[in-house]
Amino acid sequence: MKTCKRASAFFRSLCRFSLLHRSMSWSPRQIRCWKGPESSDSLSDCPRVLITGGLGQLGIGLAQMLRQQYGRENVILSDIKKPPAEVLDMGPFVYADVLDYKNLRELVVNNGITWLVHYSAMLSAVGETNVQLSRAINITGLHNVLDLALDNSMRLFVPSTIGAFGPSSPRDPAPDLCIQRPRTIYGVSKVHAELMGEYLHHKYGLDFRCLRYPGVISAYTHPGGGTTDYAVQIFHDALSTGHHECYLHPKTRLPMMHISDCHRATVEFMQAPECQLYLRTYNIAAISFTPEEVVEEIRKHLPHLRVTYKPDPIRQNIADSWPMRFDDSNARRDWGWEPAFGLPELVTDMLSHHRNRRASVDLGVS
Repeated sequence: MKTCKRASAFFRSLCRFSLLHRSMSWSPRQIRCWKGPESSDSLSDCPRVLITGGLGQLGIGLAQMLRQQYGRENVILSDIKKPPAEVLDMGPFVYADVLDYKNLRELVVNNGITWLVHYSAMLSAVGETNVQLSRAINITGLHNVLDLALDNSMRLFVPSTIGAFGPSSPRDPAPDLCIQRPRTIYGVSKVHAELMGEYLHHKYGLDFRCLRYPGVISAYTHPGGGTTDYAVQIFHDALSTGHHECYLHPKTRLPMMHISDCHRATVEFMQAPECQLYLRTYNIAAISFTPEEVVEEIRKHLPHLRVTYKPDPIRQNIADSWPMRFDDSNARRDWGWEPAFGLPELVTDMLSHHRNRRASVDLGVS
């Protein structure tokens, strides 16, 4: 575990001076929330972190990465589901419903939370099957954490998505700032999150941070209802049955990212001094590929993989409205973002992890 270090008073003062000159307006609350140079910057030095929706695709891995840096007890995972025993063994876990403001407030106050990572959401394809529930979780839940973060001077991270873009957006590549106009409740809720967070930052000084994730590929979790999840399922199928039925057209190009790159980008972004952030919402990119391209790469390892294509109208329409590539030049310039995994590295790593897990299960059974 790395030792938590305090930044120098001069550096904190310089960052805050730069931030103030980029602010759009002042308000009494913003002035009251701002800390002077003489105060301790505990938000970045040694945070206390709460992760909502922590049992989804991203929460467990991010918690482990943060615990390695800040200590096991300083990162609290939360969800409304019962966690597996191995998750409980990893570190603190609490029940938290993002629609229950009182419960969330108690968790924040009682645990001295300074960073809040808000992963609770219903994803694109699943959200279209239950718009009312998706609206409640993705928008009402968001407002609960926005209010908590503002009232308790927390650093708030809310992920956005490739789904925040729509058919009128530039597709190849999509820049940070452009027309968005998504056509899913998931995408609409994420644009709402981006705008509300930026508004509260400029109006009241909320330390709001947001990354637009591409499709995230992980060997440790099962698909969760996203449009890009074929790129997760195909590795399960390749090693278990040797056959994958893809719900997207073979030439559907979408931005993708290995989960370790996603976690690292999130941590580095949360750690970046505010004076480096000229935006509050950034694209991050790594790879862009089609189903047939990832199939070709997998066949270098598993030549007998058989893939059939049966495009699902809902998911295909969603994918066709999304960018083919992200322009993440601002993230690379402002806070040094750089991915580690290309397509060959991603495929090799995914197959290796799946083989190791299958071998472990076989040894356990025998």
